Amino acid sequence: MSAFDRPDAVFTVLVNDDGRHSLWPAGLRVPTGWRVVHGEDSREACLGYVEQHSRDRT
Repeated sequence: MSAFDRPDAVFTVLVNDDGRHSLWPAGLRVPTGWRVVHGEDSREACLGYVEQHSRDRT
């Protein structure tokens, strides 16, 4: 099972220069061009952060 799919996994929220957000498993190296904007938290809490802060919403 991928770290992205584990229900008990701890995540961070990343954002790039275009303002796009992404959930990212905590402990994995942050890809070039992205930075952490929300620290280690549950998947649900990270999704809530994205919902409140994402400019990508339609």
